[in-house]
Amino acid sequence: MTSTLLTGISELVTNDPGLGRGKLGIVDEAAVVIEDDAVVWVGPAAEAPSTDAKHDFHGRAVLPGFVESHSHMVFSGDRSEEFAARMAGEKYTAGGIRGTVKHTRQASEEELRANMRRLLDESLRSGTTTVECKSGYGQSVEAELRSLEVARSLTDEVTLLAAHVVPPEYEGDTEEYVRVACEEIIPRCAPLARWIDVFCEQGAFDEDQSRRVLQTGIDHGLTPRVHGNQLHQGPGVRLAVELGAASVDHVVHIDSEDIEALAGSETVATLLPGADFSTRNAYPDARGLIDAGVTVALGADCNPGTSYTTNMPFCIAIAVRDLHMTADEAVWAATAGGARALRRDDVGVVRPGARADLMALDAPNHLHLAYRPGVPLISSVWQAGRLKYSASEVKHD
Repeated sequence: MTSTLLTGISELVTNDPGLGRGKLGIVDEAAVVIEDDAVVWVGPAAEAPSTDAKHDFHGRAVLPGFVESHSHMVFSGDRSEEFAARMAGEKYTAGGIRGTVKHTRQASEEELRANMRRLLDESLRSGTTTVECKSGYGQSVEAELRSLEVARSLTDEVTLLAAHVVPPEYEGDTEEYVRVACEEIIPRCAPLARWIDVFCEQGAFDEDQSRRVLQTGIDHGLTPRVHGNQLHQGPGVRLAVELGAASVDHVVHIDSEDIEALAGSETVATLLPGADFSTRNAYPDARGLIDAGVTVALGADCNPGTSYTTNMPFCIAIAVRDLHMTADEAVWAATAGGARALRRDDVGVVRPGARADLMALDAPNHLHLAYRPGVPLISSVWQAGRLKYSASEVKHD
């Protein structure tokens, strides 16, 4: 094995309170030693062991790579006109998803893979090193299989979202589409996924339909996640808790009973403020969730209709300003929180045994992620122990 000392770190966010101060486990004037794809040592730079190689961050802050636990990157088509219409006052009703289904079905596998790779590269440049990706723009056996194959070729975290909305050919017959999803799509597609998801929402799938979809996924070895309570108050949160879902995502329209249910469960509440920003929806009650003891994750929700961004720092800035999260809470939610939503303990942290996923900021501390919104602060990104992106390679004439 080759060991590398990462030094010159002004502030290291480890997300391990046993290694440093506060919930973020901050170590000042720190160093990290990595071997191959793993972290093997963390501590003060003055105490660092000898290594085979050395990389100096020259006084930059270093954090775990962001963990994106909610994305829809396998798609084709453009919905910029829909976005413009919303900004002009039209209300979002999720109807545009059907347009993406049409374009995705028509696209080749190579086109879908190239688009997802482009978005993953974009995510990496924004500091994201782990990405979950959903299907859901195919909504037939063959189209969902193809979407899952594309996602599996580029990430380990793949979700079968067979029940996103009702496709056009089943318009007016949601029950028949649920039957197709449960009897045909899920049994065929489950071997290609880790997770099963459903859009439990007015205009998509009701509580009973959502339960059938999720239970079918569970019966085929998948772990549930839920799109819940995005546009209206509904049963999504409590259904997620009932079925032991890893996460329930959006959670904008919730009440005290929903918060209490989440607080007494292992289900993570994943907040997606980019979607609320883009739809002019209300923002979720992050303060109420966190103060009640709910585990909160933060995601970018990259998709072509309601959150066409891969930029987690942008979402952190929104979370701090409009969701009333502290900068520490938002950074934790975008790293360790996302890992919790994926039931991972090897990412979202910088500690011995974790995967060596790190990012350096052109800033002295993590507060700058919210303090300097819109500024490209990511200086370099290391993924599985390898330098995958460096802003210093950008040429300036």
